[in-house]
Amino acid sequence: MESQEKHVSYTTTNTYSTLNTLTKNTKNVWIIFHGMGFLSKYFLKYFNGLPSEENYIIAPQAPSKYYLNKDFKHVGASWLTKVDRIRETENVLSYMDNLYALEKIPDHCQLIILGFSQGVSIATRWVANSKISFDQLIIYAGGIPEELTPEDFKFSESKNAKIKLVIGNKDEFITEARLKKEQEKVDSLFFGRAQLIKFEGGHEIKKEILNNLIR
Repeated sequence: MESQEKHVSYTTTNTYSTLNTLTKNTKNVWIIFHGMGFLSKYFLKYFNGLPSEENYIIAPQAPSKYYLNKDFKHVGASWLTKVDRIRETENVLSYMDNLYALEKIPDHCQLIILGFSQGVSIATRWVANSKISFDQLIIYAGGIPEELTPEDFKFSESKNAKIKLVIGNKDEFITEARLKKEQEKVDSLFFGRAQLIKFEGGHEIKKEILNNLIR
């Protein structure tokens, strides 16, 4: 007898974390997608150096949690794996659309979307799929999914949204060959509008870089 894999739909709930308070004085709203092994509430600590009155940070939570090592104390999370990737992507994008609607981001705020490492794949897929009207898209030390095309991002041209590719010069996961490939992909997707920002460091979030990104 052969086994079968079936699907069932059900309602689920996921968390997300925020930093600071959204007010009439808020200038920038960040939606930040963490990398593999993070939890959203801990990923926020890299953004606590931004001026609190001007910056409101939203950190979505990857749904697949797991223990990081054999002592079963520390928990991390992953956005996707290769298993049932298309359906899992649909679930994550649905989660993001509901989160975005819930937060009701005011029009006067600059919307900055940042993906770090694995989070880049979700940030770019969500923007492309839901046509999110962003002011900045920051691709930080991660790769853009192969299925995305220039047509997916054409909507962002009219707003003259900024695209920034950020990478450490000692990032152990990104070789010169891979960086060249990602640059070519970004240039193609965003019609040559992307700015490359390199910093001294590895596969890490640098607080001083974040401050410079909003200037």
